[in-house]
Amino acid sequence: MRLHRKPKTINLFLLGILLLPLLAAGAYLWANGMITALMEYRSPMAASAPAPGVGLGEPLTRRVALVVVDALRYDSSTDTAIMPVLEGLRNIGAYARMHSRPPSFSAPGWTTILTGAWPDINDAQQFNPPDPGNVRTFTQDDIFAAAQRAGLETAVSGYSWFEQMLANSGVDAGFYTIGEDNAADEQVIAAALPWLTGDYRLILIHIDQVDYAGHHEGGPISANWKAAVARADSMIGQIAARLDLQQDTLIILSDHGQIDRGGHGGNEPVALLEPFVAAGAGFLPGQYQDIDMVDIAPTLAVLLGTSLPASNQGLPLLEMLDVQPKQVGAIQAVAADQQAQLLAAYSAAIGETITVEPGETVITSTQLAMELARKGRLAR
Repeated sequence: MRLHRKPKTINLFLLGILLLPLLAAGAYLWANGMITALMEYRSPMAASAPAPGVGLGEPLTRRVALVVVDALRYDSSTDTAIMPVLEGLRNIGAYARMHSRPPSFSAPGWTTILTGAWPDINDAQQFNPPDPGNVRTFTQDDIFAAAQRAGLETAVSGYSWFEQMLANSGVDAGFYTIGEDNAADEQVIAAALPWLTGDYRLILIHIDQVDYAGHHEGGPISANWKAAVARADSMIGQIAARLDLQQDTLIILSDHGQIDRGGHGGNEPVALLEPFVAAGAGFLPGQYQDIDMVDIAPTLAVLLGTSLPASNQGLPLLEMLDVQPKQVGAIQAVAADQQAQLLAAYSAAIGETITVEPGETVITSTQLAMELARKGRLAR
């Protein structure tokens, strides 16, 4: 009788327990490394930004007040019970849904709005700055710098990060706060209102309490969120009352949304859809097709008659603007030069020869070529 000895087996349960700490440590190191890499990411043109071009000519407005309501979701912006002022502006102005790209944080959103370039080009911090001492100053051209070159006076009232971001952009007057709640917003509005009847031609006003309510007071489905949105709407009313919309232009938008439980930063659709409402001089009233966040800066350039920000990737919203055919031709010519300069700088930065095929517009065809080159480079 032959005896069979049972082979030794490894206790898989015990092995799993032993491996769990290693897996957890590996996951932590991987996630930490990825976050660090994103924090340290720089645009390929960070040290070689394209040079700005010529101005676009006669402005369409006397001044532009650009109001950024931080974290205002698109669905909240259309709730007439809490935003009646915005609804009134929508009824007399131009409006559309606006789309952004990840990461859905304020720092890359603000940079995209003001440069007209997406986060991989505009050299924004991919996460919000870790502290006030580590805010990245713009390396790419922006609409405030364009206004300075055109001899226009500008002002900013809002969160403290704007001061460092725009340190080299020629802002003439500023009020900056580290507060994020209603009390801070009241100070922001009080500082900005006198500018709306002065010599300033581009005024940025940042309202932050909606984002604060989302993070600290229950998220977008809470009553606190609705109360903050209603207060922000009232502040928009104060701004509108100071402007002469026969001569001035008021634009209201957001930098990102928030998920229902509060928070943002990822690729959730609700965090990447924002309102765009513009009323006053230069705009043709009506509802328009969806736009992209990069379209804001070139549209501001047309309104003010400045040059296009040199790294601009967006389309000026000419369908919304009261421009004559000869002006359209001039704008397209300036855009063609700007895109050629951008293409040359980007091609040199990534070491790729980029061929542009004919397209609907010079901007869309150039941006398609740049995107294909970027994907090709990444694939290799």
